Amino acid sequence: MLITATQLMELFPQHQGSVPAGLEIHEVIKDSRTGSHNGLYVPISGERFDGHQFIGGAVENGAVATFWQREIPLPENLPSSLLVLFVEDTVKALQKLAAVYRREVNPTVIGITGSNGKTTTKDLAKAVLQTTFKTHATKGNFNNHIGLPLTILSMDQKTEVLILEMGMNHFGEIELLSNIGEPDIAIITNIDGQHIENLGSKEGIAKAKLEIVSGIKPEGVLIIDGDESLLTDAVVPVRKTLVGLGENNDVVVSNIAVEETVTTFEIGEESYQIPLLGRHHAKNAAYVIKLAYELGITSEAIHKAFGQLEMTKMRFEKHVGQKGITVINDAYNASPASMKASIQVVEEMKGYQHKILVLGDILELGDYAEEFHRGIADVINSEITAVYTYGNNSYYIHDELKRKLPELPAVHLADKDELAGHVEKYLQPENLILLKASRGMKFETFLEQLC
Repeated sequence: MLITATQLMELFPQHQGSVPAGLEIHEVIKDSRTGSHNGLYVPISGERFDGHQFIGGAVENGAVATFWQREIPLPENLPSSLLVLFVEDTVKALQKLAAVYRREVNPTVIGITGSNGKTTTKDLAKAVLQTTFKTHATKGNFNNHIGLPLTILSMDQKTEVLILEMGMNHFGEIELLSNIGEPDIAIITNIDGQHIENLGSKEGIAKAKLEIVSGIKPEGVLIIDGDESLLTDAVVPVRKTLVGLGENNDVVVSNIAVEETVTTFEIGEESYQIPLLGRHHAKNAAYVIKLAYELGITSEAIHKAFGQLEMTKMRFEKHVGQKGITVINDAYNASPASMKASIQVVEEMKGYQHKILVLGDILELGDYAEEFHRGIADVINSEITAVYTYGNNSYYIHDELKRKLPELPAVHLADKDELAGHVEKYLQPENLILLKASRGMKFETFLEQLC
């Protein structure tokens, strides 16, 4: 059970319906097509649709209660037993309910934000924390003003640790999420150019990410990228822990090595190994190691969890493609730093004869788009056999490569269907293709062509 109908009516006193005695709500849904058992339906008004129009389908699929925006007429054919809770704004009602439920369950809350590495850090944290605690974490991209409340409301009442990934595009969004979640411990993975179109500068991005402290508990802890001065120089009202490569950090990550299937690193005198490829992942893992020690988790449990890691899809995910070629799908999202990091990982990988890059646009860079895309060419070296770009702004990568590395085969694709013909000659077991772009570029279509 999530909440009783009686409790709902107390929270939202304007309501109607001949509610059966003892009615319990078991889950919250926002998609009327989703089957539910005693569900509370949350109709959301969007640019292309209004969820209020689909209340009939929600009821047919098991909804016994619904939020309802006051000024919208209620259909006449609804069952009299449906509990209708009249509210000013259905999304704000959802957020209010989530905050109430979180306080009732009262788990230790971990909030994670940053330009890159949020989901990787969340996956690492879940793997480690669930060795010791009943843990619930954000799934997929449920990290915004709607997804985060739904994540909270989907946790079991016996949850001991709640891990909330917090995403944003504009100022004020992380502040809202932090106030709903009220983290005990917050992590800011890094600051990069992602969303600079909306936030104006790297300083603006740092300011937006630091909003996570607005909801953090007074005795809470903020774990940050200690190599980023925009974070280390920030004054915050809670204890701050620095994690990074520099000797000034509280947790110093050293001796990072990227091997065939793992990345190894050291913290102090202890060595760690994670089944992820990339120097940048060592720092993500270090945030989680510090988090684990804050919560009293043993070193043995940390090592065991790292060895059994399950990651969210499309994050440096290896596939065996046509004729045995290795295809790495890292196209869940992209920023300038994460694209550079992925390319550098591929360049360091051993055992491949030809390494092919297929790169797409990094979105939400605004006026900085040309500068940041041209900068990608700086990390491409002779380890790469060919580069294919697709998208409006990725043309700048292509153009810069033609200028800096004229001997490197580089093709800018006008159509996604062109790729297959270009890479056919590389479809062999000893070769590798990297797919990297922002999620909006839908690079999974390339994956379908290659696998």
